[in-house]
Amino acid sequence: MISNNFGNLRYFTFESFPNEKINHGIFTRSGGISPGSFSSLNVGESSGDSRDHVIENRTRIFQVFNQSIDSIFDVWQIHSDQVKFTRSPRKSGSKHEQADAILTDSNDVSLFMQFADCVPILIYDPKNNIIGIVHAGWQGTVKRIVQNAVKYLIDTFSSDPELILAGIGPSIGPDHYEVGKNVIIEVDNQLKDIRSEVLITKNGKIYFDLWKSNELLLIQSGVKKIEVAGICTACNLDDWYSYRLEGQKSGRFGVFMSLK
Repeated sequence: MISNNFGNLRYFTFESFPNEKINHGIFTRSGGISPGSFSSLNVGESSGDSRDHVIENRTRIFQVFNQSIDSIFDVWQIHSDQVKFTRSPRKSGSKHEQADAILTDSNDVSLFMQFADCVPILIYDPKNNIIGIVHAGWQGTVKRIVQNAVKYLIDTFSSDPELILAGIGPSIGPDHYEVGKNVIIEVDNQLKDIRSEVLITKNGKIYFDLWKSNELLLIQSGVKKIEVAGICTACNLDDWYSYRLEGQKSGRFGVFMSLK
């Protein structure tokens, strides 16, 4: 990944993504106005930060790409397998739709999602000029949300998965993601074919590799061009929010994507 700066904001981009075609950024927690545990570029209201702070922080992110905040399309992320395609921004004040993968082919739309340990997966279909962001925590991963997003592109737009670019962004790494019996059971049931590669036993504890899981799910879908950041949010609290380490008061970092 490439580290970028815009004033006090710092964000990362994927080297494999075409800058002439798309804007994208995975933003660190630097450069915002949120105080205390939310310091400072928190983009999520659910953890208790004020709405004014969140709006200002999101606006700063959109300004990096010279996009109006009114172009935003975001959803209520519910750890599901639901995919939403849109050609229109979400109207200000309107109720959020529920989904964990969002796609568009419209230059009028800026896709936006929030994260704190879950895996941000960015996808770009150059054949149809479609972009997407996927939110994959352990629940979304075992529900194969990233495969659903790729399947939607193939079924709806006849996308060629071998042409699709995918980027797996900063999230909690396998060294920090110890899981219990409930997660292990779901992996056994839903990801039996890759279980041996994604559940790691170390010192009597079991860890779940979300990076490898989603990379393998993409490969199963026919996607070959995959860039993995390999950046652990829990290892780097100066840059990222981590729900596992910071708890309910953790902020959320933002992921932005739009077509040029």
